[in-house]
Amino acid sequence: MFYSTTTNSYIQEGTPFEIDGVQYPANWLNLSTPEEKQALGLEEVVATNQPANPTYYWVSETLSGATLTYTNTPKDLTTVKSNAISQVNSTAYSILFPTDWMVVKAFETSTAIAPSWNSWRQSIRNTATTTVNAVEGASDVDAVATIMGSIVWAKDPDQVALEAAQAVETPVV
Repeated sequence: MFYSTTTNSYIQEGTPFEIDGVQYPANWLNLSTPEEKQALGLEEVVATNQPANPTYYWVSETLSGATLTYTNTPKDLTTVKSNAISQVNSTAYSILFPTDWMVVKAFETSTAIAPSWNSWRQSIRNTATTTVNAVEGASDVDAVATIMGSIVWAKDPDQVALEAAQAVETPVV
């Protein structure tokens, strides 16, 4: 986006515009040089900061000339925590669900589940519990965002075996 100091207006790339009675086509901004833009009094709009994650913050924009500033206001901590906990539990459920049949089969037929699968399933539950406890103890929205951004879910035994096989097949150059 560009700011026109001549017309005190904003011009989006890909849209036609008019300055001093001259019509410019939609592709003019893409085809013109920085010098041509400057000669018309066009300045590229530059952001002074970044928008925060809208999951955790209300984000608003303020344009002042060729300057764009984001205002990041934390959302209600209780709501953010509740949503984060729901997300963790939902993710753990969706990770475990495809292997629930193993547990049902083991129960119905008294067949043992491979220890690697039991360990993996427990690690998913442990990750969820640890994360939920950390979210519950978070003192602000930034802490919740950091916790949620650093979750690492364990890979299931099939993924681990596949990656190990691929590493053996792929020659190191």
